[in-house]
Amino acid sequence: MKEAIVQFFRRYIRNMRSFKLPVSVFCLFCMLGLAIGTSRPLYSSDLIWAPPHLEQLIKEGLARNGEIQSLSAMVESLKEAIPYAGSLDDPRLGIGLLNLPVDTFSFNQEPMTQKQLFIAQKIPWFGKLSLKEQRQALMATSQQVLLEVKRFELARKIADAYYELGFISSSIKTNGRLTDIVGQVLKVTETRYGAGKGLQQDVLQAQVELTKLLDEKITLGKKRRIVEDRINELLNREEFQPVYISDELPSPEMELDSAALQAKSLKNNPMLAVRQANIDVADVDIQLAEKDYRPDMDVMVGYGQREEDMTGRELPDFFSASVVVNIPLWQKSRQAANLASKKKSRQAAGKSYEDLVRSLPHKVDALVTDLSETRENYKLFSGALTVQAEQWARSSMDAYVVGKIEFNTMISAQIRLLNFELMAKKYLYELYQKRAELEEVLGGPIIDGNY
Repeated sequence: MKEAIVQFFRRYIRNMRSFKLPVSVFCLFCMLGLAIGTSRPLYSSDLIWAPPHLEQLIKEGLARNGEIQSLSAMVESLKEAIPYAGSLDDPRLGIGLLNLPVDTFSFNQEPMTQKQLFIAQKIPWFGKLSLKEQRQALMATSQQVLLEVKRFELARKIADAYYELGFISSSIKTNGRLTDIVGQVLKVTETRYGAGKGLQQDVLQAQVELTKLLDEKITLGKKRRIVEDRINELLNREEFQPVYISDELPSPEMELDSAALQAKSLKNNPMLAVRQANIDVADVDIQLAEKDYRPDMDVMVGYGQREEDMTGRELPDFFSASVVVNIPLWQKSRQAANLASKKKSRQAAGKSYEDLVRSLPHKVDALVTDLSETRENYKLFSGALTVQAEQWARSSMDAYVVGKIEFNTMISAQIRLLNFELMAKKYLYELYQKRAELEEVLGGPIIDGNY
């Protein structure tokens, strides 16, 4: 009898394995991919291009950010649950007394009295366990690609704040240079006024300009602190630490091919991978809903031991077996409704994917156009306009010293020169902000025009 029970379960396991093998291979590849994905070093060079100092900040953010850590833990949790999803429920072991007379409670009074030991196992319909394991692996994959989306998003946010801080730092430096110039001009106007060659209104105007510059310096200091706080928050630092801009950004000269970048975005965009994973999960959900029309089985085998009868005759023991199946009588309100729901979810996932596929090329094209126009603005302000403004500022200062032009003309020339230089910096930092945004959409960095 024991050998028969063992053979029964061996045959069942062999049958289940014959159904699970292809999906098990699939799940193995999913787990290998997840292992590679989660063990990959969190270098910013994997995400967006960044100068060395910014790269260190991004690495710190990826290592410390609370949302990233939470998603990483969720990926590991879903991976650990893959074998559980594809495994059978624990078998149930039970003991019982059958046909025991209540008048004497004697085990040898009636021939049918027996002490029974049984084991029961719930067996889902063939293929259900494989699909559940596959679904769990796909859920882990979906969470992994969502983690990639958040990593790109975090890198882009840190870069955006870093470049904004760079422009504010440049504005503070420009404010300092202009303060020095106005301070020198104030000394000249005071000297000229003392010698009877200048006007008191020039002295007063220079003092007003200095006061305005001081107010601007205070405002810029507040803006700097706000952006530094934002970076510290993204890095999940326990205490505030100043952020220094130590990198001189090179002038980006790369020519971007919009068509090639659009193709890359459709291939590598991380959010597109998330929506594809949602489609895959929805497909498996439909298959599981279709399997619900098939009954699960509850198999039980038991061994009943009998005592000798009242005459001393040995009675043979009993072997029992049973199979219980659930009958899908309420298909309309259960199986059919569940299947319809899963199909609607699949349609929603498909439409979400298609919407993103249609919108990505337009987004890439808009960013490429914006980058090209911003680069032209940068070249204009860092080139001819700044050279002309510098010549005008120098000649106007010389002319003012000898009394050939008025104070307003001279100070306007100085302010315009520094404003042009600051505008060139503004466009340069905007270039890198938009580059980081484009690289987030592309799912990888653009290095020397290679993409």
